Amino acid sequence: MINGWIVLDKPLGLSSAQGVAAIKRLLRGAGLPIPRIGHGGTLDPLATGVLPIAMGEATKLAGRMLNATKGYAFTVAWGVATTTLDAEGETTATSPVRPTTAEILAALPAFTGPIVQAPPAFSALKVDGERAYKLARAGEIVELAPRHLTIHAFELIDAQTEAATFEVTCSKGTYVRSLARDIAEALGTVGHVSMLRRTRAGPFTLADAISLDKVAGLLDTNALEQAVLPLTAGLDDIPAFAVSPEDASALRQGRALPGHPALHGLYLATDGPVPVALVDIQSTAIRVVRGFNL
Repeated sequence: MINGWIVLDKPLGLSSAQGVAAIKRLLRGAGLPIPRIGHGGTLDPLATGVLPIAMGEATKLAGRMLNATKGYAFTVAWGVATTTLDAEGETTATSPVRPTTAEILAALPAFTGPIVQAPPAFSALKVDGERAYKLARAGEIVELAPRHLTIHAFELIDAQTEAATFEVTCSKGTYVRSLARDIAEALGTVGHVSMLRRTRAGPFTLADAISLDKVAGLLDTNALEQAVLPLTAGLDDIPAFAVSPEDASALRQGRALPGHPALHGLYLATDGPVPVALVDIQSTAIRVVRGFNL
């Protein structure tokens, strides 16, 4: 069984689900068993970049990846607003105003730190059990509750007359399309996202990401280990906590261990090099948060 991550550099035009399906086809074509598989954070078809695909026991960490900090590079095309807030939608408004570099730089501090954001109507959020984008496509007015987010960093990379490119590091739930809409409005114009590339998802960056063609080539040459990162790659920010084989057996059964007076918080319990479980260590007890069958 494969237990680990393929960090896909998702190509333009492919949905996250289609990316997962493509990896499944490649594994099947290489004669490998198809493990449980899922992705760690949706990317729009018009977005490219880091899409962590979890396999086997790593799927137990996919939810944690959804909550991780993300990084994006994106371009805002000034002067045209669209229904979807990106290049796929129909034009809803235009403006002759084009912000200067100085004006853009002056606006960025207001979008850094804690912010409140209205999600786009064309999103996968649910309204009364229905996906918002389905309602929006049907012509219904979609009202979504504002979200409280944190923008850790927001930088201007390049500014031209008709467009500007930014890099942003943000908390979970941030919609870059909404960020583009809002900064355009703050600059007295309208705009939409014309390019979006995810540069980071949790511990994974573009340096870890490989194309579908590269995955196919590695599988063709039986170099699976070069395509798949270990399960622990998704836990680079979690400190390790060594346990004995006896304690590892207890944790695998979901049993608590005696607490630790000097440690507190989330740790990765390991039996030698083998991950055993994510554990919550307190002074009173060590409890399993998520166990691994490795």
